[in-house]
Amino acid sequence: MISLLTNTPVLETERLTLRAPTPSDIAPWVAFLMSDRGVWHGAGPDKGEGGAWRVAATFAGHWMLKGFGLFIALDKASGRPVASSGPYAPPDFPEIELGWSVWSDEDEGKGYASEAARAVIAHCRDDLKMPTLVSYIAPENTRSCALAERLGAWRDDAANGPHPEDLVFRHYGEAA
Repeated sequence: MISLLTNTPVLETERLTLRAPTPSDIAPWVAFLMSDRGVWHGAGPDKGEGGAWRVAATFAGHWMLKGFGLFIALDKASGRPVASSGPYAPPDFPEIELGWSVWSDEDEGKGYASEAARAVIAHCRDDLKMPTLVSYIAPENTRSCALAERLGAWRDDAANGPHPEDLVFRHYGEAA
């Protein structure tokens, strides 16, 4: 028997429905994590299907352990998952991170990550009362750095991240 996450919030935007992961998300999520895009999330082609599945399971399990987590963004027109975004707070992260991803090349450049992240930021700030969010981004991930800035985040060079080489972008709140 598969357990489903219940009583989790559902966020709506103009084009997206954001909800907690379900078993139907695993196949497309693992495919994304096995792609070159997955390297920014601890997966990638070299980790194989098992490694990608474990990353997806970690993100899904975060909801059970923390009461919040990565939302799966479904395109309302097609009903298919196109992106993800949400807060992530493992014990070795100094602050709660806002992450995002677009799952396929065909969906890149359509504004899904931005639309999803804006809804998640509002949810974290207004509903969950999180005092701040940060995004830890590898400097070479220039597209995510640019998105963080478009979302209104600023570089917080005084903040620490889980990986010393990562840049820290603060979405709201005071500098650490």
